Amino acid sequence: MLTVDITGALRFIDAGAFEKKMHLACDAAESLLERRCPGKDMTGWISLPQTDARELETIGDAAKRIQDENDCMVVIGIGGSYLGAKAVIEALPGEASFPVIFAGQNISPEYHDRLIGSLDGKRYALCVISKSGTTTEPAIAFRLLRSMLYEKLGRETAARHIIAITDPKAGALRRMAAENGFTSFTIPPDVGGRFSVLSPVGLVPCAVAGVPIAGMMEAAGLAMDEYSSPDGGNEALRYALLRNMLQNKGTRIEVLSTFHPELAMFCEWWKQLAGESEGKSGKGLFPASTVMTTDLHSLGQYLQEGPRDILETFLVAASPRTDITIPSDEADLDNLNYIAGKTLSKVNRMAFEGTISAHSSGDLPVIRIEIPSVAPGAVGSLIVFFEIAVAVSAILMGVNPFDQPGVEEYKTRMFKLLGKPGKR
Repeated sequence: MLTVDITGALRFIDAGAFEKKMHLACDAAESLLERRCPGKDMTGWISLPQTDARELETIGDAAKRIQDENDCMVVIGIGGSYLGAKAVIEALPGEASFPVIFAGQNISPEYHDRLIGSLDGKRYALCVISKSGTTTEPAIAFRLLRSMLYEKLGRETAARHIIAITDPKAGALRRMAAENGFTSFTIPPDVGGRFSVLSPVGLVPCAVAGVPIAGMMEAAGLAMDEYSSPDGGNEALRYALLRNMLQNKGTRIEVLSTFHPELAMFCEWWKQLAGESEGKSGKGLFPASTVMTTDLHSLGQYLQEGPRDILETFLVAASPRTDITIPSDEADLDNLNYIAGKTLSKVNRMAFEGTISAHSSGDLPVIRIEIPSVAPGAVGSLIVFFEIAVAVSAILMGVNPFDQPGVEEYKTRMFKLLGKPGKR
């Protein structure tokens, strides 16, 4: 479903040494598949594409009921509990026909005031996603929106409009779901948030939005077979090893650049995946992203002639799912008649080709990852490709890809400032 061209970055390292070290990436992939890598207890995501048809049908039935009985759904979660779903939904606007709104990813009063105002007069459902049910940001949003729903519909009726996606047995949200009769789905205990998009965490919101999750999962299954294979030709492993070797030579930043605005949120999902998985013990590439051609007019100069400690990975689609032809104009005051009759996709493609050529000529390592089009199957394949590549990359660095101990530091300090009981 995708092709990867690393030649624009391979020239910055010893190609012979790269091939000799491929066995290290293959060994890392084997340790991942055999559940003996660092964080081995959190590798359940490898099996997610094998989700059986019965569970997908159950998710589809719940999604249909939400669509039939509501005008929109608010997904409440933070980090991996919302980024994956939002990435998929925004990547596929043609499929996503039912409004899905996101909350719980910040504590801004202005944001929540606007959100509450936008729900006035609407029938809405809530989908709250949290393993514990006590994560501060989503817990606050759920309390606010749940209270509104209770006041509007009464507790018993409101329960029919609430979906909880949480731990199968423990935690405040599991208890709340059981006591109130919420429809519930399970977050597998051996799957962390940033690797959970192919579980109910991502599938339920996507199904409600209208994304054909069965096709996406089928493609993800094929991609898992291909990109988890401990083989020297595996493109995910080659990408992982190359970025690791570039880092060892002084590269500090990886920029994921796309020419498709619908993939902007996918880039945000990738930033969490890479940042939380690799950024430990003073290691890891800093993940950044750009949406072109917009950012060529803000960051293009820096990428072309700034410090050479950057790897730029381009994520592009070969063909659009829709297109527009540029018209001719008799006066031609804007001097654009030379492209009259050409499609926007053609111009966008030439902008990409010109950019990757220019940045490469400016001694920037560049990688090209290309999908046929931004379609459900391609998105499923991309998710698996990056999950495998980032996990293997972290293993090569010698860090646990599946924990995030540094995230707790801000929480500890915030709780002290708020006077949370037991936090001094």
